[in-house]
Amino acid sequence: MILLVVIASILIAGVLVFQYHEQSKDYHKGRLERKEEQVRQSVEYVLRETTYPVTTENLHNIFHMEIYRIANVQNQRLNIYDLEGQLLKSSRPKFEVDSVSNCLRPYILNQLEASPTKRFVDEKAVAGDNYRASYTYINDNKFKPIGILNLPYYEDDSFSNMELRELLTRLAGVYLLMLLIAISLAYFISTYITRSLQTISDMLGRTHLTRRNEKILIQNPSEEIKKLVTSYNAMIDELEQSAVKLARSEREQAWREMAKQVAHEIKNPLTPMRLSIQSFERKFDPQDPDIVRKVHEYSKTLIQQIDTMSSIASAFSNFAEMPAQQNETLNVVKIVKLALDIFNEDYIHFLSEEDEVIAKMDRTQLIRIVTNLVKNAIQAVPEVDSPRILVSVATDKDFVKICVADNGIGIEDEFREKIFEPKFTTKSSGMGLGLGMVKNIVETYKGSIDFTSQPGKGTVFSVKLPKENN
Repeated sequence: MILLVVIASILIAGVLVFQYHEQSKDYHKGRLERKEEQVRQSVEYVLRETTYPVTTENLHNIFHMEIYRIANVQNQRLNIYDLEGQLLKSSRPKFEVDSVSNCLRPYILNQLEASPTKRFVDEKAVAGDNYRASYTYINDNKFKPIGILNLPYYEDDSFSNMELRELLTRLAGVYLLMLLIAISLAYFISTYITRSLQTISDMLGRTHLTRRNEKILIQNPSEEIKKLVTSYNAMIDELEQSAVKLARSEREQAWREMAKQVAHEIKNPLTPMRLSIQSFERKFDPQDPDIVRKVHEYSKTLIQQIDTMSSIASAFSNFAEMPAQQNETLNVVKIVKLALDIFNEDYIHFLSEEDEVIAKMDRTQLIRIVTNLVKNAIQAVPEVDSPRILVSVATDKDFVKICVADNGIGIEDEFREKIFEPKFTTKSSGMGLGLGMVKNIVETYKGSIDFTSQPGKGTVFSVKLPKENN
């Protein structure tokens, strides 16, 4: 509304100024024609009453004094030229001789000669004012041209410009008043219209999927607002139904994920248990003098894995952490070596510059970290001619750094962002939970895990765990 008022005022002011200028041009054009007609009649009267022969040579004598009388009566300056454009007589009392006023330009003579009406009006601007000069032939009694009559005319628009300024000033006052009225109306109308919209906007801002949302109740709404409120209330009903379905789906999905995690974690100790039993069965010799020691080692390995399964079952029953941390002071170098004992691959190597790296952490979870990373490394080198996996332990200030490097197939760039996501895997078998679990355990300890990889050359996973975990 305000914009329309402003645009309308500008357009009307522009049209008004244009109309004034057009009227001014038409006025001066008509006034010059009237002046010219009156002066021609006076000139013709003098030519009829003169005693001189009406010729070009006698025009100076004929209008010697009459030109001043005509100029005074008609209140109009005039000049008389011969047919060659030379000045013969001027109505100015004091005439200063100069080449411009004494001789007409050839352009004017050509235009006058070519004009069907034998009349030419020259228009130009002089000193910021518009100037017109009309040129017509002076004819004798036989209508033969004997001279050229020139009427200079300066357009005086001071009065019309003053009127235009006064009118624009009045219009500006009127439009200012209209603008103030439009602003007031726009404010009250927009307030009335947006009051209901503000209510709807506030309700939309408070709408949330996880809680019960109130419906909108507006007294006597307009037809458009009523449709909007009805649509919103219908959306709230659908949202509540969707929230119930979503909650049920999330619970079911959470149990599915938990079941997958438990199954995956139970499979981790079952595999080394199976391998240990098979190895024990294959290598068992009652006559071996070290049989007692070997049975003790096999038993210790099985007991560790059984303890891991028991820890997983306890954590699953609590549904809080899987498994719960049981921190103890231990030698990380020794535990990592122990975790590698379940693997029979001869290309797995261990390296540590220190015999002891003491840290406070959960033994079972540390074994799970190493086991998962080594298993991933083993799965990455099946097609390599000379596979090699290097597990190293080192101290990095207040952290323990465990690295698992392989010369396997590597990780493609397109999978780098998803490598730690649950259920993501590039293998044909497995559920893709191993690295996700490792990341969760590491983050629980406020540690970090990252990797570097080159496709076709290998991958290095680096885990940093704080030595003290409070």
